[in-house]
Amino acid sequence: MTQRNVVHATFTLERTYKAPRAKVFSAFSDIETKSKWFGNDNATMDFRVGGREHSHGVVDAHGRVHSFRFDAIYLDIIENERIIYAYDMDADGQHISASLTTIELTEAEDGTRLKLTEQGAFLDGYDDPKMREIGTVDLLAALAKVVEE
Repeated sequence: MTQRNVVHATFTLERTYKAPRAKVFSAFSDIETKSKWFGNDNATMDFRVGGREHSHGVVDAHGRVHSFRFDAIYLDIIENERIIYAYDMDADGQHISASLTTIELTEAEDGTRLKLTEQGAFLDGYDDPKMREIGTVDLLAALAKVVEE
C-alpha cells in the first residue's frame, strides 16, 4: 500500500491575451471552444453556479500515456470577470488531487489580463504541485492559440 500523505500548495499564474475579455471568458464557458485548448473531447459541462464539468480520457504526458478523470463544480461565476471552481482528478485509477481554482479577468492595454490561482491538495505522491503548475502553464499557452487567432 502507498504511504498516505498530502502536499498542500498554492500557485498563481498571470498572462495577457491579445483578445477581449468576452472571448477569453467564452473559452472557459463554451464547451466547444474549451475543448480546442483544454483537450477534453469526452466532456460534459453545465456552466453555471452549482453546475458541473466532467471529462475523461487518455493523455500523453511527456511520453507516458495516462488515463484521467477531471470533475469540477462551479462555485462562483461573474460573466467576463471571474470563475471559481473546485475540482478533483484521477490518473490511472488513482485519486491524485483536489483543488480550488480562481480565474480573474481584467482589462489590459493589449487585451485581457488573466490571473489564475490554484490551491491544491496533492495526494499520496501521485502528483505534485510543480507538475500541476507546468501543466497549467501549457494549458494557458494552448488557450492563447485559441483566443488570439
